[in-house]
Amino acid sequence: MPSIGSLVRRPEVGSLIGMVAVLIFFSIFGGANFLSAGGAASWLNVASELGIIALPIGLLMIAGYLDLSVGSMVPASSMTIAILSGHYDLPIIVGILAALGLGLAVGFINGVLVIRTKVPSFVVTLATLFALAGLTLGLSVILSGSTSVALKSGPTAKLLFGDYLGGKFEVTLFWWIAAILIVGFILNFSRFGNWILAMGGDAVSARNAGIPTDRVTIALFMSSGLCASFVGMSQAILYNSAQVAAGQSFIFNSIIAVVIGGVLLTGGYGSVVGIVLGTLTFAIVNQGIFYTGFDANWASLIIGVLLLAAVLMNNTFRTMALTYAPRAKSRARR
Repeated sequence: MPSIGSLVRRPEVGSLIGMVAVLIFFSIFGGANFLSAGGAASWLNVASELGIIALPIGLLMIAGYLDLSVGSMVPASSMTIAILSGHYDLPIIVGILAALGLGLAVGFINGVLVIRTKVPSFVVTLATLFALAGLTLGLSVILSGSTSVALKSGPTAKLLFGDYLGGKFEVTLFWWIAAILIVGFILNFSRFGNWILAMGGDAVSARNAGIPTDRVTIALFMSSGLCASFVGMSQAILYNSAQVAAGQSFIFNSIIAVVIGGVLLTGGYGSVVGIVLGTLTFAIVNQGIFYTGFDANWASLIIGVLLLAAVLMNNTFRTMALTYAPRAKSRARR
């Protein structure tokens, strides 16, 4: 029977309370439309795209890093598949592989730069963010003559990456579930997951203990780039077009979702369940405001307050966990 101390020590407790609270709030004020299949689809679709990116971002943050370049990786991969398979009519598989390969390449560059330069990942990926954005814009105009390119993907690619189930739910929901299972296994049941947690706790000690910190760092950045490029590729297939201005919201939305999920910005603490709950919480707030009678312009204020409340709640639960356990032991001795 788990004790109260062991329960509140879990990283996802605060995010679970937050998700239940906002779900109840918008269920009351959003009415029947929010609870309908269409209402659920609106925030689940947002959660699936955001969640695919938030999972590797969460792993990076647990390891003590950040990746801001995902904001440019999404439109870059969208434009890659659209230009190759839309503008130049190459097979769709070529565009898909090129888009995903671009994500891996950018992630590899980010990882190597962080390792070699010793510059904080925030600065490195911020530079990559702007560099990739400029490169995407410049090459798009040169190669296609436009900043928006149409794409016809074919039935198979459409079914796998850019279709709606029942006319409402994006197929990316299944890809998100698959990503949750994979990342959950890695973090909780593999040696690689232990390495990630150790690096976030103390990178120097982890390296001295024989953990291949450089390889882990590169792998984490490559996974972040891959997932961001997957979302960009699937968006291009879903909407039958790509634009260079899309995807910037993923930069901070993914970080917000991860922080709401209980992951520490300082690293070494977090869980996949918490990241999923934080993603759902953000998506519910992001879409739920449109089902209420409130002015949608207040959505950013609500998200900001939610972020601060989530951080304070998570800190409170961690403090409770640390103070509860010793008392429980002392009572047991008596």
